Amino acid sequence: MGQAFARMKFGFLALMAAVLTVAAPQMALAQDAAEAVAAPTEAAEAAPEASDYTPMAPTEGKGMPTSFEDDPLKSMTFQDQYTADGAYALAMHDWLLMPVITVISLFVLGLLIYVGLKFNRKSNPVPSKTTHNTLIEVIWTIVPVIILVVIAVPSITLLARQYETPPADAITIKAVGYQWYWGYEYPDHDVEVISNMLDEDEAAASGEYHQLAVDNRMVVPVGVPLRLQTTAADVIHAFAVPSLWFKQDAVPGRLNERMLVIEEPGVYYGQCSELCGALHGFMPIAVEAVPMEQFEAWVASQGGTMPTAEEVAEADVDAEPADEAVAEADAEPAA
Repeated sequence: MGQAFARMKFGFLALMAAVLTVAAPQMALAQDAAEAVAAPTEAAEAAPEASDYTPMAPTEGKGMPTSFEDDPLKSMTFQDQYTADGAYALAMHDWLLMPVITVISLFVLGLLIYVGLKFNRKSNPVPSKTTHNTLIEVIWTIVPVIILVVIAVPSITLLARQYETPPADAITIKAVGYQWYWGYEYPDHDVEVISNMLDEDEAAASGEYHQLAVDNRMVVPVGVPLRLQTTAADVIHAFAVPSLWFKQDAVPGRLNERMLVIEEPGVYYGQCSELCGALHGFMPIAVEAVPMEQFEAWVASQGGTMPTAEEVAEADVDAEPADEAVAEADAEPAA
């Protein structure tokens, strides 16, 4: 009897072990499935909702031209700048180029007046026969060279800054010019928008100026590097936003690229700056720079997605070999 009970107990334990062996993988799969269902829910809760995005209202006088009636002096000079390159270029214009140009112009004007009064026929009936003056010739050769060198140093610096390569993790926006509107593609976020000019009533209703307001702005995050690429589908256009010190041709079959970092949130207006046909003056540009949280909400409102940290890291890794190959090619001696 005892042996029979022991065999029954051993058989029961063996049966339980077999059941657990078969059920354990199924239980693990069920747990993984539950976690997979819960993970998107948590991610969805953490991600910004489309309703979090609200289009930014423009600030009067910021990122837009000034009319002569509002401020005659400001209407004849550059707009206030909201990028580092723009601030550098504006300072160079205001504190170097304009003083040099003014001094040279006044000096030449003074010489012309002096010559007109001193060496006219009435004041100087017997003209001088002097043909050379070594001192004057040395001065008017050396002084212009010095002036050109002084201007060249900051000019070359500005050119180098404008051609700085964007980093691998920069946000890519592709601006495509059409006759006559703009299209903006965000390949990293699976977003594409078409931007058309609003008519006069619609612009007034949105509190914006006619021929500057658009139905869909180019929304970008503020304070981060942007890789702004331009091309065109039909004829040559030019993507220009004066207050961001940005102007780049959009040429069919060619992709131009430049880095842009906007320092302050705001709405910045521009226009196509290449004569592209009958409605050339009716394809404005509106760039809306917002904090990163608002940009993420805008991407969600467009049905797009933000790239993950792993995708950004992979982009960095993919970019490194290409950079190394370029460096090696540059280092190789010419044949």
